[in-house]
Amino acid sequence: MTRPSTHVDAARLWQSHLSLARHGATAAGGVNRQALSDEEIAARRELIAATRDLGLAAFTDAAGNFFLRMDGREADAPPVLTGSHIDSQPTGGRFDGAYGVLAGIEAIRALRASGITPRRPIEVVAWMNEEGSRFAPGMMGSAAFAGAAELSAFLTVTDASGVSVGDELARMQKAFRDVPLRPLGQPVAAYVEAHIEQGPLLEQEGFSVGVVTGIQGKRTFRVTVSGEEAHAGTTPLRGRRDALLAATAIIQGLSRAFTDPDDILKFTVGRIEVQPNAPSVVAARAVFSIDLRHPDSARLRSLGDDIAGLSIDYGRPCEVTVRELSCAMSLEFPQPIRDLIRGRATDIGIRTLDLPSAAGHDARFLHGVCPSGMIFVPCKGGISHNEAESATASDLADGARVLADVLLDLAGN
Repeated sequence: MTRPSTHVDAARLWQSHLSLARHGATAAGGVNRQALSDEEIAARRELIAATRDLGLAAFTDAAGNFFLRMDGREADAPPVLTGSHIDSQPTGGRFDGAYGVLAGIEAIRALRASGITPRRPIEVVAWMNEEGSRFAPGMMGSAAFAGAAELSAFLTVTDASGVSVGDELARMQKAFRDVPLRPLGQPVAAYVEAHIEQGPLLEQEGFSVGVVTGIQGKRTFRVTVSGEEAHAGTTPLRGRRDALLAATAIIQGLSRAFTDPDDILKFTVGRIEVQPNAPSVVAARAVFSIDLRHPDSARLRSLGDDIAGLSIDYGRPCEVTVRELSCAMSLEFPQPIRDLIRGRATDIGIRTLDLPSAAGHDARFLHGVCPSGMIFVPCKGGISHNEAESATASDLADGARVLADVLLDLAGN
């Protein structure tokens, strides 16, 4: 018997990325494939068509998660899951998320080529709305699947055009009437997610595979600043309640308060919306996002708890409300999964580097329901969430080789 890693085809895996990237392709070579969009519908259809020869069964669930299942010898055994997501940022790259799904499919191809049918089923999953760029917060699908959040809490969330998650889920289900809908959540034996690093360490240190030790904590917030519309030419400055100026004062004040000389804390305001957004009208309302991250859960908790009070102080004389959208403390993946990934890489001559994930991933929520782990591969310059995102075919293949052998061990030969 040959290990499935020997059957991974680097050229085939590379071509699968180029093909999937056609859906939502941007002029600059990136991808704009928003969650539950027409582009994601087309991408899911391509995945079904591209794997038809493998005999995989497609499923979805009420949260819009998408599964491709390879049956095992014991059909009722809890499956081993692998995958990531295929939604993107508005100016995203071709590999973020998509690599985990396509590496999972390549691993199943390698298993088929080796003639092995594992004991447990293996399922490749594309989680719904990992990015959170169209609908906030992100990782809705994996959170609902794992029971970390109620799906009902997400259904009324709307995008910038007022379209709700519930409406788009219904549209997605209508587009795939022939794909069975199964209950949300199920027993899972293990989960392994392959992903580009989205950072520079692997490339700088010369490793093609990283063993992810854990994920740093993250809290996200929506700050709403309410002022009063007024004429830009006639209203005295001292009498104004300018929501935009108050919002910028809050942002600058928080940035100063959260200054970290060690550059460990990450404070980001990535979105701001202004109403009425007219050149000659004092802004009546401003809404902005906060993304706060730190590997120390106690520090993250303390800093996040300060945001509401500081925002109210900095935002006077406007009214300020702060809503926390998501809260996830730092986590460490189980040592046996990490040892398995490292061991299988060593067996096939691939050196590995242990490193934490500074970005959030769906594995965060699967960690709460089954043994979970992650495999990283380098991306050029550590650039991600950017149309310039890039990776090499050989690194992608190395990650898929390790993944294939790990999945076989977890599913049982």
